Formats: sequence, structure tokens, C-alpha cells
Amino acid sequence: MRKRRITAPRRAITVNAGRAITTTAGGTIAATAGRAVAAALLAGTLCLSGSLSGCAPPADPADPADPVASADPVASADPADSVGPVGRLGGKAAREAAAHGPPEDAYRRWGLDAPLAPAPSPPARRPPVRAAGPGLPPVVDRVPTRDKVVFLTFDDGAEKDPRFVDLVRELRLPVGMFLTDSVAGPGYAHFGRLRAVGASVQNHTLHHPYLPGLSYAGQRAEICGQQDKLKQRFGIRPRLFRPPYGEYDADTLRAAAGCGITAVVLWRDGDPLRPGDILHCPEGRSGTSLTASTTALLRRVQEAGLTPARLEDYL
Repeated sequence: MRKRRITAPRRAITVNAGRAITTTAGGTIAATAGRAVAAALLAGTLCLSGSLSGCAPPADPADPADPVASADPVASADPADSVGPVGRLGGKAAREAAAHGPPEDAYRRWGLDAPLAPAPSPPARRPPVRAAGPGLPPVVDRVPTRDKVVFLTFDDGAEKDPRFVDLVRELRLPVGMFLTDSVAGPGYAHFGRLRAVGASVQNHTLHHPYLPGLSYAGQRAEICGQQDKLKQRFGIRPRLFRPPYGEYDADTLRAAAGCGITAVVLWRDGDPLRPGDILHCPEGRSGTSLTASTTALLRRVQEAGLTPARLEDYL
């Protein structure tokens, strides 16, 4: 049988492709028949002799590497543009986390007495709402639904509490952020992290003016301008718009329609809470953080026998 000789630094190795491997040190290793086995034994011998570089021990079969996680672009992203704790888990782990509900003890960490009830499946058809006029979007402060849900909305983007991102992630909270560019703009990365854990981003004008005091052209510039900013920053043009202070006129509705808005969203603050209410969540006041004020609101929601749902699924 023909033999091949491979010369490595300081040591010669003779390979019999059918039966055995013999080194000049005199050791002979019995091998099973086949060229694949002989090649594997040769590679192992070369690694041990130090004649090859870059050899690594095989992965533990009980703990295989995760090729999806290692290739996940989020893992190598700049920290300033991080998508938050779920994204940092890597692709495979992030998908597994998103596929399950909140951790069993998450509600206790956020001061709730019981887990939030799971939201029902989104309706097959969005509930009908009446347009404000021909070619104009509807103006809504409540969604007509029998589902026991409410909708959590936040305005402006002034408070960028990092713990609020963790709250939304751990409780899987469906929240809507109506952003004003002049307020949120310097910290859009924070809202990118919120989007990564399930929040939606909506339009709240460029500069938060009192819209009825502006001309049609001025209102259109405020609304369409923020659509452009959000498209540039997040790659989306929101469907929902909230006028600052909840104030609007006919020109506001015309301008909103011209900017691609499909609904003008107001809110209800009254008690008791009712199914379909759109809630305006206050930012931290008198030293209270946004996280703490949201937790207090969640207690009210639970006491009313309701649970948060995604506004975009219904409107």
C-alpha cells in the first residue's frame, strides 16, 4: 500500500491511509479503517505537537455554541445605540425571550401585587370609528371594544428613565410614545431601545405648539416635519398623531390627513376606567419617576379588572 510522508518542524509523521499512524517517537495508534479517521488523527497529532496554529478544543456537546447569537449584529452595536437588554441577549435568546410571557416574579420587582392579565388576541378587524369628515381622520379618546383592555400612551419624551425600558421589557408592556422632536430629539437612542422591547413611536409635532394658533401651512409643517424626523430616525411614518395639549381645529385635521395620519388620538382621565379607554400616562412629578408613576397607573388598571393592549391593534 502506498504511503505519504508529511514533514512538520522537528518531527516526521508517516501516515498509512488504511491502518495506522506512526511517529518518529515510536508510537503507533491503531485506527479504524477509512481515510476520514486517519485525517482526524493526523490533525490531532499535529495540534499536540504544536506544529499547527489556531487549533482549538471541540465545543462541549452538552453546551453547543449559538451561531445565531454570535452572528447577531446587535451584539456588536455601539453602546449608545444599544437596543436594550433583550437585544443584548443575542438573536436566538432574544427570540426565545420574546416568545414567552413575563418572568413569573417580574411583577413583584415592579411593586405589583399580581401579574398583569395577558391581553386578548388582536381583533381580526379593527373596531369601526367615525371619521371627523370626508377625507379626514377620526378623533378618538376611547376605542369601541368589549375586550377588557386599556391603552397606555406617553407624550413628549422629556423623561428618559432607563428603568422604564426595563419595566416595559420585563412586563411586556404595550406602550405608545407620542414624541416631540424638540423634546425627545437629543435622546432618540433611548426611544430606539424602547422600540426594541415593544413600544411604538407616534407623532406629537416638531415643537409642541398650540396648533389652533397656527395657519394651515404652519400646522402642516409641524406634523409632516415630525413624520420626516421619525422616518429618518426610525424608518417609520406613524399612523397616529396627538396634538399638543389635546387642542386642534379643522386645519389640524386637514394637515394630519395630508401627512398620512389615520387617527388623531386624545385620551380619557376619568374614573372608573372602562374597556377601550386611552390613558394619558403622566411623566414623573414632584420627584416621582416615570417608572413609579406608571406602576401606580398599572395598579389602577388591575383594580378595574383590565389589562394593557397595543393601541395599533385596535385603531
